[in-house]
Amino acid sequence: MNVFRHLINFGVNPAALAYAMTTLGSSMINNMFSFYYVKLFLNRYKISEGAFHQSQVVYMVWNAVNDPLFGYLQDNSRVPCCSQRRLSILYGAPLYSLAFLLAWFPWRSYAPGDWLSGLHLTVALCAFDGMLTFVLLAQCALFAEISSHHQNRLRLIKYNQVASLIGSSSVLFCGVVSNNMEDFLAFQAFAVLIAILSCGCMLYTGFHSESRFDNKASQSDAPASVEQTSHPLACSFSTLKTLTWQILTNRDFQLFVLMNFFQVFMLAFFNNFTMIFTEHLIPPDVLPSLAKSIMYGAAFICPQLLVLSSQSLLHRHGYYRIILFIFYVEAGMAAVMLAIGPQHYYFMAFFLTINMVIIQASFSLFGLPLADIIDTDLQKYKRSSPLSSMVFGTNALFTKPAQSLAPMIVLNILNHFGYEQLKDVTKDSDPSALESLHRAMFYLVCLVPMCVAALQVLAWRPFSIRNSHTVDTKKS
Repeated sequence: MNVFRHLINFGVNPAALAYAMTTLGSSMINNMFSFYYVKLFLNRYKISEGAFHQSQVVYMVWNAVNDPLFGYLQDNSRVPCCSQRRLSILYGAPLYSLAFLLAWFPWRSYAPGDWLSGLHLTVALCAFDGMLTFVLLAQCALFAEISSHHQNRLRLIKYNQVASLIGSSSVLFCGVVSNNMEDFLAFQAFAVLIAILSCGCMLYTGFHSESRFDNKASQSDAPASVEQTSHPLACSFSTLKTLTWQILTNRDFQLFVLMNFFQVFMLAFFNNFTMIFTEHLIPPDVLPSLAKSIMYGAAFICPQLLVLSSQSLLHRHGYYRIILFIFYVEAGMAAVMLAIGPQHYYFMAFFLTINMVIIQASFSLFGLPLADIIDTDLQKYKRSSPLSSMVFGTNALFTKPAQSLAPMIVLNILNHFGYEQLKDVTKDSDPSALESLHRAMFYLVCLVPMCVAALQVLAWRPFSIRNSHTVDTKKS
């Protein structure tokens, strides 16, 4: 309590700080994992395309299934480590950090196409995503349950973005320390350090965060509870089916999921392949290694700065209009890049960086529409407590497969143009084959964002919850 009193004296909101510490820890490891794992397994472990696709298919299935499964358990389980958001984070954090380390330590010296590298990738992806889901679903539920006030939720986003800003610098420092993974021992040592720091941050949330519904949940465990009669918590298939159907028939939820699927696809597209595109499309004499490290770091740090600087716009215009405007900007920038061509290297670097920034920045706002959808569901079905984890989990059921589809589709296209043979650019590379590969990369960089942003506009325009920013207090 004394700690909280001191925090308040310094103008720090304890609830928002406790919530944001999980973001700080998770962003350290999530950004590193998504940015480096594809290049690591393709270029260093020499995984075959077939094994890479098999791993992604297994990951895609597990990725989709574990979110609604954990969501249902966290919303309906009587076991405290599942039902209480704080305890889910407290017990899940150490395993989450350990799962992060799995990818960076080879199980043996891999030969090109070694089957064990494929198994290694499968285990690393599934273990990391399983713990990520368990911990971050609990945090997502906290976002909706700490407060139902729009202004308080904006404060959570503000703290969240500061935490994410600090955590995202792990990519920048990792690139500088390891020379963009060229010094692999330094990379591994840095990964271990980040895992320890990340775990400590998330444990802070586990010890200090609270949900408005924790007391209600504990009351519902009482044997004679009226709530137990009206809304049984026993995990049953019929209950799961009914609750899931109620969520799926929400029109705004359907539109959000469709739009979010494409957003997750774009995040995976740029996170997994920006380093590869940069190395091939921008010559090293134009952009040296240190400059590339700064560019990669900026792509992960600047989204948080953009969101923090947009707080007044969020207050004034709301998330709906801002997200829609970003989609138009993405499509317009891609069209300009396509028109001026690949020979403008500095503009290419700027384009890749800005795309990563605005895509991640808009994605950072997606907790707001989901929280509004949860509030609408709570009021419509007169629930005693919200289905926060189930809504976030059901959303992930349909959007998470995009994390696997993006690398599978892109790698298949690149290998069609000889990427597997030309991944390491040397003086001996066939110039005509290299030119063909670079042309394919350029069209991917331009056409994918342009087409996807157009589809997102079509999906997002009919979304009906547009004015929650004008309502100071909403019913809980």
